[in-house]
Amino acid sequence: MLARQDRSILDFVREDAARLRVALGPTDRRKLPEYLEAIREIERRIQKTEEQSSDAATLPSLDRPAGIPPTFEEHIQLMFDLMTVAFQADITRIITLMIGREGGNRTYRSIGVPDAHHGLSHHFNDASKIERLQKIDQHHVEMLSYFLRRMFETKDGDGTLLDHSMIVYGSSLSDGNRHEHLDLPTLLAGGGVGRIHGGRHIRYKKGTPMTNLFLTMLDVAGVRPEKVGDSTGKVEHLSNL
Repeated sequence: MLARQDRSILDFVREDAARLRVALGPTDRRKLPEYLEAIREIERRIQKTEEQSSDAATLPSLDRPAGIPPTFEEHIQLMFDLMTVAFQADITRIITLMIGREGGNRTYRSIGVPDAHHGLSHHFNDASKIERLQKIDQHHVEMLSYFLRRMFETKDGDGTLLDHSMIVYGSSLSDGNRHEHLDLPTLLAGGGVGRIHGGRHIRYKKGTPMTNLFLTMLDVAGVRPEKVGDSTGKVEHLSNL
């Protein structure tokens, strides 16, 4: 019963949305149906997933969560869509999503990599294993590009959600083979409401804590703690190059 109510949530707010639309300005009046349609599309995909899960009678009788998309890629894409809608509606200002945990043994047969991810990270400099590991890394970045595109295509005030956001993508290790946690390759996307200039590759002084970046991002967001974790100060050049 609760699941049926969740699937038709827009039916419960349709009259309220109609009343709200009358009171909105021209820009917000255009945004409201776009937002509602985004919610409806996510509901359709969740319904489809649940229908696929209901066919479990042909599978072995194992305990498994209901309603999980059939592929890893579809699951992550659905999470990205929910994140975009949450930002669009200002339901939250901060979201964290772990695409793959450090000890995970997920395989990626969809891109021709049947090996377990964690096992490949301990490649012992085997060129063929490094090549397959790189394919997984590229696959993850391609999935991230879907989220960045959704944020870029979603209007927000005088710009887009991507213009008004800061998105960090990276890993806690630079070399899984040695469990090396220094010189982490990190992507920072989004405009930070005009305070971050992208399209650049910046290499910071060796030994700069990652938390210096987080401290700087908090400053951009108007939150100014004295330090974060082991931070030693803010990083330079995010906006003045």
